Amino acid sequence: MEQILQSLESVSTPSPATEQYPTPPGIAAEVIHFAHGRGDVAGRSVVDLGCGNGVLAIAAKLSGAVRVLGVDVDPESIEVARRNAEHAEVEVEWILADVHSVHEPFDTVVMNPPFGAQTRHADRPFLDAAMAVGRVVYTFLNPKSEEFVRRRIEAIGGHVTDRLEYGFPISHMFPFHRHEVRVQDALLYRVAVAKG
Repeated sequence: MEQILQSLESVSTPSPATEQYPTPPGIAAEVIHFAHGRGDVAGRSVVDLGCGNGVLAIAAKLSGAVRVLGVDVDPESIEVARRNAEHAEVEVEWILADVHSVHEPFDTVVMNPPFGAQTRHADRPFLDAAMAVGRVVYTFLNPKSEEFVRRRIEAIGGHVTDRLEYGFPISHMFPFHRHEVRVQDALLYRVAVAKG
């Protein structure tokens, strides 16, 4: 799977305002493999909120998800994700929409939301939307906001079951970047959501 994900096209003009940092293919493969091992992918419905180039959504479909939906507000991201799904020979639904446009329930949510570096609490709408539609949520987060995110999850009926640490290599993408490549610490939470 990782070879397929490595071959996917990237979004050519990412927006710093919306913090469009791609999930590295190796990390995407590892996360979906972990989720698969927890019973959260194969035979399940999966939604990727803020899907970017579709790497997490495509990985979920390659791992046996029965239905996968990718959602993004960026038209270029949706077009790139569509081409990537064709390249990977998988069927994924893509919609150009805000994360709050998704109302139907999904078994699993996967997402790499903005970390809030450009806009404080930019991750909150993603987290709220994910918890509203998913039974299980896999979300990346900035370790600096861990306390806030954990409190928010618990306040809206979730429980963190797993916490994994990653280093995201961030290439020089924007004029304000000072290094060719910088490693951004990231956490991954698996969240079980209490549904009434």
